[in-house]
Amino acid sequence: MCELLNKTYFETMKGLVFILLLFPALCSAQSSMQILRGKIVDEQNDPIPGAYVFFHKTEQHNHSSLFGEFEINDVLKGDTLVISHVGFEGRSIIVENLKAELLIVLKEKLIELNSITISPKIDAINLFSKLNLSTDPVSSSQEILRKVPGLVIGQHAGGGKAEQLFLRGFDIDHGTDINIEVDGLPVNMASHAHGQGYADLHFLIPETIEKIDFGKGPYYANKGNFTTAGYVAFQTKERLKNSTVKLELGRFNTARTLGMFNLLSTENQSAYVGVDYQLTDGPVESPQNFNRANLFAKYTTGLQSDDKISILVSRFSSKWDASGQIPQRLVDDGTITRFGAVDDTEGGITSRTNIKIDHTKKIDESTYIVNSAYYSQYDFELYSNFTFFLLDPINGDQIRQKEKRQIIGGSSEWNKFIHNGANEFALKAGIGFRSDQVDDVELSRSLNRVTTLERIQFGDVNETNINSYVNVDLEFGRLLINPSLRLDYFNFNYNDQLLTKYKTQSADKAFLSPKLNILYNYSTDMQFYLKGGKGFHSNDTRVSVARGGRDILPAAYGSDLGLIWKPIPDIIINTALWALYLDQEFVYVGDAGIVEPSGRTKRVGIDFGIRYQAHRSLYFYSDINYAKPRSRDELEGNNFIPLAPELTLTGGIDVVDFKGFSGSIRYRLIGDRAANEDNSIVADGYFITDMNANYSFNNMTVGFVIENLFNSEWKETQFATESRLSTEVESVEEIHFTPGIPFSIRGSIAFKF
Repeated sequence: MCELLNKTYFETMKGLVFILLLFPALCSAQSSMQILRGKIVDEQNDPIPGAYVFFHKTEQHNHSSLFGEFEINDVLKGDTLVISHVGFEGRSIIVENLKAELLIVLKEKLIELNSITISPKIDAINLFSKLNLSTDPVSSSQEILRKVPGLVIGQHAGGGKAEQLFLRGFDIDHGTDINIEVDGLPVNMASHAHGQGYADLHFLIPETIEKIDFGKGPYYANKGNFTTAGYVAFQTKERLKNSTVKLELGRFNTARTLGMFNLLSTENQSAYVGVDYQLTDGPVESPQNFNRANLFAKYTTGLQSDDKISILVSRFSSKWDASGQIPQRLVDDGTITRFGAVDDTEGGITSRTNIKIDHTKKIDESTYIVNSAYYSQYDFELYSNFTFFLLDPINGDQIRQKEKRQIIGGSSEWNKFIHNGANEFALKAGIGFRSDQVDDVELSRSLNRVTTLERIQFGDVNETNINSYVNVDLEFGRLLINPSLRLDYFNFNYNDQLLTKYKTQSADKAFLSPKLNILYNYSTDMQFYLKGGKGFHSNDTRVSVARGGRDILPAAYGSDLGLIWKPIPDIIINTALWALYLDQEFVYVGDAGIVEPSGRTKRVGIDFGIRYQAHRSLYFYSDINYAKPRSRDELEGNNFIPLAPELTLTGGIDVVDFKGFSGSIRYRLIGDRAANEDNSIVADGYFITDMNANYSFNNMTVGFVIENLFNSEWKETQFATESRLSTEVESVEEIHFTPGIPFSIRGSIAFKF
């Protein structure tokens, strides 16, 4: 399969060159045609990008641009123009004047599946995340990622640590194989003190989210490092409709306060600020003393000629204690309960400050440029004890991982659209860079979070990534061909402060990743797609320089064959067969501060998702994902990938705005999975059900959230770990786990003004 993919990639590259040479001819071809132009806006006069525009007689179609604009050639007088967009009322307009530019205003409405058109766009599958967010809004940072079909998360360090992620047969740890960003701001931390790709999303206030964009596999030119299993991109709101204050109180001394304040809202300007404070002791016997404070502000202003500037500022800080992962043997013999601890001095403190500026510049009716610049300042300190007294029978095995980081980056993307009869062409070309300056990256043995016993690693990382890409959408009626090519260059530098003599260790490498996606819309109710691409995840700088630049950007080769289908107006189905091959998989060994190469891997699987609207306010949904993850370098029976999930299932029932009432019942399942290479140790699966309900009247909303409705005993995260207690002579390797939350309820009251 790899040979076939490589052949496809070379053909893609040759095709890209041909397309770029052909592009001037396409541009000149459009200049001689009569064009119907229009602009699509919402009731606040803000442009609506991505609206689907369709003419009945000629079957020509288009999508509105970033500025809400569209244009279509060879339109017949008297034809019916149909405009649709998820979350808005569709409109039908009979075109009488072909020379007049149309201004079309769409009204917001609840999503109705029977009004959704499956359009020939590369991101049509994102209908599912739009439905999830619209019908069941999130109220905690942990719930955000669960809106992505097939993505399962787990928390195992008192609520302050980034979640452990599972997707498409990957135990992604904290972000090694998934690219996460907010408004283009990267969340993943390269060469992080705790783990490669560490993605702490807790700086994002859930109520600020406008849209969740996601994609599975390495098929997207504008997504680089860590995009192997896929990517998730959050877009925050530009303006608020109302200001809101909210209070939540619940079990385990849990409290949350939220304020969302609309500071400015005019036709050309908007500004708002959000503040969020949370605290909880958690269900464990040793209180977590968790607290987190968030601040988020965004200002957007329109300039002349539809230009726009947006400024985002955010800050979060968090502090917590943790009970750590406990060995199964102590629970079995009754020494501790499942909410007890062996070492309750674990925990940490972290903070992040972000500043991002975006400038959108309109060049002409079919061309625009988006420029971005960002800066992040980040501090992290984490205390863990995975093995108790295995290495040090006197002081114990507690470790401290710590870093101070500054990130500076920017990007520029040029977009060009061309309409030639029934055909549509789009070209994107982008460049970008990111530089991480990480000071005092530390791994030390410690005692009671106070005394430093030994420094294992201590140094400074300077990692830079420069990238460029070109992406072409060639739309021929119902067929969309999307070839693209991305080039990344990495420079790794490390100064080891434990050496007696100063020395900069360095390595660098370039990586070329071609992609090819093909979509065919059999009708506005059915789309077939075939995707293929090459991606990568980088290795930690400290490992990269130590290995002399070998295996530092291992390739991932993927392909998807899928279908999006509306068999009846009120049902949408998505299914895909997929395969993903990695040249090298990494396992992070936290207490040793090393990343171990674990050889080549393969994953094959099937995704199936369904959405059904039984009533205007009643939705059913389910996503089932099966994968077979295996090592390619080990013999059968010894080739399991530890903790890689094989079966995951998520779904639920949503009630939306039924006489002021909204609510949902949601479930998630992860099956039993191998915890080590020969499957002799098994991580137990679980099935958990959550519930929420809200009732709105006047400007007030009251509600409640129940986690673990049926009070199931479950293990949220699990690891096969060798450990030894202070009372034990020999070590034992077995499951160590973090207990999942028991039945928990919290109530809320919110006021809009």
